[in-house]
Amino acid sequence: MAWSSSSSTPQEKHDVFLSFRGEDTRYTFTGHLHATLTRLQVKTYIDYNLLRGDEISSSLLKAIEEAKLSVVVFSKNYGNSKWCLDELVKILECKRTRGQIVLPIFYDIDPSHVRNQTGTYAEAFVKHGQVDRAQKWREALREAANLSGWDCSVNRMESELIEKIAKDVLEKLNRVYVGDLDQQIAKYEQLAQLQHQFFQSIPSHENWKSHQATVQRVTELKMERSVRMLRMSPDMLSHLGQSDNYNYF
Repeated sequence: MAWSSSSSTPQEKHDVFLSFRGEDTRYTFTGHLHATLTRLQVKTYIDYNLLRGDEISSSLLKAIEEAKLSVVVFSKNYGNSKWCLDELVKILECKRTRGQIVLPIFYDIDPSHVRNQTGTYAEAFVKHGQVDRAQKWREALREAANLSGWDCSVNRMESELIEKIAKDVLEKLNRVYVGDLDQQIAKYEQLAQLQHQFFQSIPSHENWKSHQATVQRVTELKMERSVRMLRMSPDMLSHLGQSDNYNYF
C-alpha cells in the first residue's frame, strides 16, 4: 500500500491513484474501496494528509503521473477543494499524454451537478471566486463527468457496489498490462493455423519446423502474459535469470 504523500518514507510503486474529498468519504466509501483494492493486491496510492494548502504538492503530482489508472470519487464537497480540482486537472492531463485510465465515481452526488457545476458545485465556484485556473477546473469536471464510470445512487448494497468497482479496476489494469500481448498471441495463433493448413497440403520438414516455431512463440507469449498478470516486482523474478526481459513494472 502507498501511504500519504506527507510521509518521509519512500513510496511503494503503485498502479492506482485515488482522488477524493477527505471530509466526505475518507472514513466511509473511499476507505472501504481502498481496503478492497488492497485485498485484491492492487497497489493503490491514497493521500492521508489532513492538512492541505491551496497548492498541490510536487510529490502528489508525481504520484498521479506514475499511476496507470486514477479513480476519482466525486462527492458533494469535492468541488470545494482547490487541491482536489488541481488533482483532477492533472489526472486528465495524464489521460491525454500518458494514456492513463480515468474511472469517475459519483458518490451521493448527481453526475449532472459535476458535469454542469450546479448544486454544491455551483456554490463551490462562488466561494473560489475569480481565480485564474477556474476555467480549467470547469473543463476538467465536464470531461470527467462524461467518462464511463459508476453512479453510487443506484439502489444496492454499498459493500456489493465497492466489490464490483474494485473488480472493474482490476480488470482495467489487467488490460493495460496484457493488451499488447493479447494482440500478438492472436496474430501468432492465426499464423500457426495457416502454417498447419499449409503443412497438410504440402508436407515437408521445413513447413513443420516453421509451424512448431510459431507454436513455441505462442507458448512463450502466454507465459509472459501470465507473469504480467501477477504484476510481480523485478526482485521476485530475479531467480529466473531473465528478469531483464520483464521491464514493464
